[in-house]
Amino acid sequence: MTSIGLFPLNLVLLPSERVPLHIFEERYKDLIGECLATETEFGVLLADKTELRTVGSTARVIEVLNRYDDGRMDVIVEGKERFRVTRITEERSYLTAETQPFPDEETEVDPELEAACMRSLDQLATTSGTDVDALDVSGENVTWQIASQVDLGVEFKQSLLELRSENERLGILSKALEDATAAVTRRKDIQRRAAGNGKVDHL
Repeated sequence: MTSIGLFPLNLVLLPSERVPLHIFEERYKDLIGECLATETEFGVLLADKTELRTVGSTARVIEVLNRYDDGRMDVIVEGKERFRVTRITEERSYLTAETQPFPDEETEVDPELEAACMRSLDQLATTSGTDVDALDVSGENVTWQIASQVDLGVEFKQSLLELRSENERLGILSKALEDATAAVTRRKDIQRRAAGNGKVDHL
């Protein structure tokens, strides 16, 4: 068991993903300040109006962009390892929890699934007019890298985070990318037809 400070947010932080945060609440000023002083990590969990999820990622501050006189900060954080909350605690001014590691249950990645996922990404980039070379995807755990750069929604990212198989994530992500490509194609077709005759027939 490991006890960490928690930062509930309306976002999902994936391993290796980097996001900017504006720190303004007093309790999170305390949390981030302590993590900076001790060079430790904190936990990011998806939170909405009714629920705090139990699987999240640890995060480390990798850059402080701005410090303000009132203690507010602009920082860049990077997702590290996944964890599962076993018990919420209230030991500090901010939320804390006892956690356990949440690693994948398999380590062998199917290269065909990985290649198929990359083809789906290339197809989406081409269809949407995105420079595929601008998408930085290489090495291991390509699902984290792709899902960090393609906006498929918070709930989808959380579902990926909770899967313990890279092969399963590859299959689900490939399908999501294919669906996104189809949606872009359909939207372009509607725009083309509307521009051509001033109306769009019911589809």
